[in-house]
Amino acid sequence: MNNEFSINITSDINNLIEVENLIESLLEQGKISDAVYGNVIVALTEATLNGIKHGNKEDVSKTVSISCDITTDDISFIIEDEGAGFDYNNLPDPTDPENLEKVNGRGIFIISNLADKLEFEKNGARMLISFSLNVPEHQEA
Repeated sequence: MNNEFSINITSDINNLIEVENLIESLLEQGKISDAVYGNVIVALTEATLNGIKHGNKEDVSKTVSISCDITTDDISFIIEDEGAGFDYNNLPDPTDPENLEKVNGRGIFIISNLADKLEFEKNGARMLISFSLNVPEHQEA
């Protein structure tokens, strides 16, 4: 069974469907469960969207690459764009009252709250996002 996948998409927001299709196929193949599916699809879509919009500035000559590695315990993704990166240590807090009305600035916050692990490399142009696969199917709310 192949536990590594990767796709490259051009920096067009319409190509987010390819990321969604990748996550859907992982669910259908039983590589991820319903318990983590929602977190994975939202986080990966946000990370890819950030790469398209902010990293590659929607330049369709540039790509965003998404690779995936699955172990018994977790699923990890690397999302990399061709941009210069960003200062991920000094992002404005989207929950701060002065930032609540802003339309941008929530992606990294969302990803960090959905993923079990989030790391940055290449000055922020590469994100490593991991999710634990050891999550009970039916968690109490």
